[in-house]
Amino acid sequence: MKKILFPTDFSDAATNAFVHALEFAKIVNAELILLHTFEIPVYDSQFFPENYAAIYSSIELAKFEMFKDEIPKLRAIASERKLDDIVIKHRLMDGDLIYNLKNAVEEDHIDFVIMGTSGVSDWTKFFLGSNTSSVISEVKVPVLCIPADAKFKKIKVIGFTTRYRDKDKAELRKVLAIAKKTNAKVKSLYVRTSNSDVSDETIKEWEKDFSGENLEFLVLPSDEVKETIIDFILYKDVDVLTTITHKRSFFESLFEASFTKKIAKEVSVPVLVMHES
Repeated sequence: MKKILFPTDFSDAATNAFVHALEFAKIVNAELILLHTFEIPVYDSQFFPENYAAIYSSIELAKFEMFKDEIPKLRAIASERKLDDIVIKHRLMDGDLIYNLKNAVEEDHIDFVIMGTSGVSDWTKFFLGSNTSSVISEVKVPVLCIPADAKFKKIKVIGFTTRYRDKDKAELRKVLAIAKKTNAKVKSLYVRTSNSDVSDETIKEWEKDFSGENLEFLVLPSDEVKETIIDFILYKDVDVLTTITHKRSFFESLFEASFTKKIAKEVSVPVLVMHES
């Protein structure tokens, strides 16, 4: 059985993303592991010599009580959607969010991370801020990002952006495997710019390799790559967009991450960020 890690701050955005996580867990036959992290503020022990330990204990207890109170609410959502057979486990961790996230992914052998992309938690600051690229690059599993106002609907069309590199084929096959579980069509997009180095022969080779799949290849000529992708989402009724991170410079990765945020904000569709094999 696959495993999905779901970081949550119990905000409205996270609760909305939880519905997507439940439904995705059903699609890929996975269990959910809920992760909530918190950082204890640093106090100078010389000013609190007697109750130093008590301060930390009270903070930990308060976080535990809040966590304990929120879990039944999420289980009620699962029950309302008739998904209470989904196995839900929990992790409450003290410390740096990204550090804990990476540890949870490795220790629990996580297959996917699913998270909301707005809210007030440290997670949101990391994901929406300038450190987005480090989050995506350091977590070596696919990350499904759910905009706050993206309500779950049945996945009928999955968009897949490619540059027709051989490495992209492995990720496309993973997307096709997910699509088959929900009877979705995959629409693959390549934006051919004026300096494109992809030949017609390469495109035809791909079409031959994936013949028989519920898959449509689209090649759109444009130097306005970002705008073309957004138009593709809108006019091709894409329910989830899949994009692949590539090993490039920090600046380019940051640009790519900020564009993922732009997609989530402007067209409000979930974005599945995959890593090249």
